[in-house]
Amino acid sequence: MSVLDAPVTAAAPAAPTTGLTPVFVRLKLTLLRNGLRQSTGRRTAFIVSLVLTLLLAAGQVLGLVLLRGNAQAGTVVVLLTAVVALGWAVLPLFFPSGDDTLDPTRLVMLPLRPEPLVRALLVSSMIGIGPLFTLCLVVGSVLALAHGLAGIVFAVLAVPLTMLLCVALSRAVATANVRLLNSRKGRDLAVLSGLVIAVGIQFVNFGAQRLGEAGGLSSLEPAGNVARWLPGASAIASVDAASDGSYGVAVAQLLITGAALAALVWLWQRGLVKLMTTPDGSTLAAAAPDRKESGRTGGLSGLLPEGRTGTVVQRSLRYVARDPKTKAAWVTSLALGAIVPLINAVQGTGSVYLACFAAGMLGMLMYNQFGQDTSAFWMVALTISSTRDAYVELRARACALLLITLPYTLLVCAVTAAVLGRWQSLPGALGLSFALLGAMMATGAVASALFPYSIPQDGAFKNAAPGQGGLAWISILLGMLAALLLAAPVIVLTVWLHLTDRQDALWVVIPVGVAYGTFIGWAGLRIAAPRTANRLPEILTAVSKG
Repeated sequence: MSVLDAPVTAAAPAAPTTGLTPVFVRLKLTLLRNGLRQSTGRRTAFIVSLVLTLLLAAGQVLGLVLLRGNAQAGTVVVLLTAVVALGWAVLPLFFPSGDDTLDPTRLVMLPLRPEPLVRALLVSSMIGIGPLFTLCLVVGSVLALAHGLAGIVFAVLAVPLTMLLCVALSRAVATANVRLLNSRKGRDLAVLSGLVIAVGIQFVNFGAQRLGEAGGLSSLEPAGNVARWLPGASAIASVDAASDGSYGVAVAQLLITGAALAALVWLWQRGLVKLMTTPDGSTLAAAAPDRKESGRTGGLSGLLPEGRTGTVVQRSLRYVARDPKTKAAWVTSLALGAIVPLINAVQGTGSVYLACFAAGMLGMLMYNQFGQDTSAFWMVALTISSTRDAYVELRARACALLLITLPYTLLVCAVTAAVLGRWQSLPGALGLSFALLGAMMATGAVASALFPYSIPQDGAFKNAAPGQGGLAWISILLGMLAALLLAAPVIVLTVWLHLTDRQDALWVVIPVGVAYGTFIGWAGLRIAAPRTANRLPEILTAVSKG
């Protein structure tokens, strides 16, 4: 007889019941508060992220309010809402967006019913910087459209409906994909999906750049007319329709969002039940016996020097080939590094110097070098007993990155110059790229030592541990700004040669960029080495939190 079939004795007192939603809200707030208490750096990063988000949201709201009364305000606002809803659907799969309270696989062993669990997760998902930013945009949207009493009434209904739809869409998609993305093969497939999303974002960006050539905002009307009847955007469109007196249309548009919300919640609930009551089939099948390595020393391993340098280079390259999250970062950087300059070049509006974007994207991979090791970093830490050991470790990791980055940068620069037919600018772009790479190697090594953070392996949706997302973004952004400042001498030299019409002397930028980038990279590694050696316990603690 199962536990569920056991009779309940009459003498057993009724257990006090507490609503699940308040518990999850308190859990979310407690995790956030405890994460901020761990270090001053986390608190600073969170506060800075919050301030920047609020400033950006305030600017968006001001811009939307200024659209009030404009003939194209409805089109712009509806399309903006549709993009925001799409972002809620796809971005949580590839960027850190929550904490462990939003991962349903952690709740499998708890005696929770689906309906209260869905409500609790839905409400707790409203807490965070992302929902706050979305709320500001939605409020600004209805402020731009609401006129008269009817418009205000529909605005009051549209704001919570839109917010609930965005969050429910995000959680439903996440729940449907959590088991797939938590598996090894599934996370590899997610790399391709992330690449598709990244390419789509770039096409949207280039389309926005050509709006002015196509007749301004009026050219968006056909797309806006379609988006008005899509869930999420239709709730905001109902405010515009009600303000114009089209009450039947407004009610229909509001009902579309309401019906979509109900369908999403139902699908989400079904997904939760299936996820929490069925075994994970992806891990049940017997694995094929592993193939033993032949032990040959040919190939790249035969070309690398013996000792720590060769070992670290091989380990770093194996991370790229085998670790799903490291592979995802590399694929995204390689794809975007080529897409941005080449699509601009094909359109005839680009510059050879946009190829430096490839160096910038790959240079970002130098940041948080120890985070990709996660808790296994303790084995690396055991081998670092001096500043020299730390320097060789960082230098080898930089060399592994440069083995791919240098030929790739050369290829992107050459192809961009060939598409544009501006070969005279190729030396300047190459020199700048090499200087930028050296600067990012330097700042990335220092940031890895001073601002390490964990990359959780048990969550498919997070690239930073709870409470460390703001620290990760601040570390990368400040590091990139510092890299641009360090590369300033080569930038100034290139600009000066163009302004003085000495483009035939641009070839000088190549050796200058190589020499300067090498020196800056070496200096950065030298600065980061003693800090790495002295902060090993702190680094190990930070990268092991996931």
